[in-house]
Amino acid sequence: MLCKAAIYALIAAFALAPTAPAFACTNIVLKAKDGAIVRARTNEFAIPAQSNVVLIPRGTELSGTLPDGGKGISFTARYNMAGANAYGQAIIVDGMNDQGLSFGMLLFPDFAEYAEAAPDNARRAMAPYEFGNWVLGNFATVDEVKKAVEDVVLVPTSTPVLNEVLPLHYAVTDKTGKSIVIEPVGGKLQVHDNPLGVLTNAPGFDWHMTNLRNYVNLSVNAVPPVELDGVTLAQLGQGQGMHGLPGDFTPPSRFIRAVVFAHAEFPSETAEETVLSGFHIMNQFDIPFGSVRDSSGGKTQAEYTQWTTASDLKNMRFYFKTYGNQNIYLIDLGKAFAAARGEVRTVKMSTEQPIEDLSTEFMSGKQVQRADQ
Repeated sequence: MLCKAAIYALIAAFALAPTAPAFACTNIVLKAKDGAIVRARTNEFAIPAQSNVVLIPRGTELSGTLPDGGKGISFTARYNMAGANAYGQAIIVDGMNDQGLSFGMLLFPDFAEYAEAAPDNARRAMAPYEFGNWVLGNFATVDEVKKAVEDVVLVPTSTPVLNEVLPLHYAVTDKTGKSIVIEPVGGKLQVHDNPLGVLTNAPGFDWHMTNLRNYVNLSVNAVPPVELDGVTLAQLGQGQGMHGLPGDFTPPSRFIRAVVFAHAEFPSETAEETVLSGFHIMNQFDIPFGSVRDSSGGKTQAEYTQWTTASDLKNMRFYFKTYGNQNIYLIDLGKAFAAARGEVRTVKMSTEQPIEDLSTEFMSGKQVQRADQ
């Protein structure tokens, strides 16, 4: 057995050792009893993304960016779209449109392979980080996206501010609950049907689906006692059916947990209740600041959960909370775009957590029964 000094030394070694960043984004889809579909996800990164909610109205002229800074694909947004951006750009990292189509980009390190930019594909090319605007601006359903994705290419254009090409793959869900995963592999966009609605990071989606077969033993039900030579062995408390559920922050482990939690959740009655269920599930994937570290350029960077979102695809509402403020806020697309009056607008996401003092807020009526009464 390890002594305390050895355990502390082991923890310190892990904390100081250079490791690859986890890129720990997690995506799930839930369905309410009333038919509402809710997609929820977390966003983790070691560098503050400085995200806000950006509203891009229909009629906005948009275009893709080539690696040399030239102009790629051009299109006019057919639909209003809103969601979290990054670094002040009018780019939706995670969001939805007013047709009930939801989109999320997640990091896909070591596996993303983009097409080479060339004169013959320039007019249908865009940067990986621009893909969300193209999806939400042009399409209303997953089937439309699946058909149209054959006509575009993603080229290795550096992301503004970071000045590097981010490896990305994408989750798309519509208001019927149909979901797909889109991954750039071998320079082409591969589309996978995603009936479970779950996505994390690398490796590829097919690998994660195969890996699920290693966990078919997991169960939400209590384990019955076992009798061995007259000795009855009962479970030590509840939860033994989940014994072996991986609890680390790696993408394969989070994928397993996300599938288990999302599909074990009792369906809620309404979309609003399902949104709250989504946030509760995503709490299981929060990374506390300092638990996942990486060394770069002699500096230690800590990956953490910067924000969590939920998209109600029935009532067209985009919800979010942030690392600094765990209160849940919503953007009602109908109200927001009516107020925006056709302009690109931004709503601040990062705010300070309010803490309310209830010391003297006594309840009226009968007080708590005293023990001696």
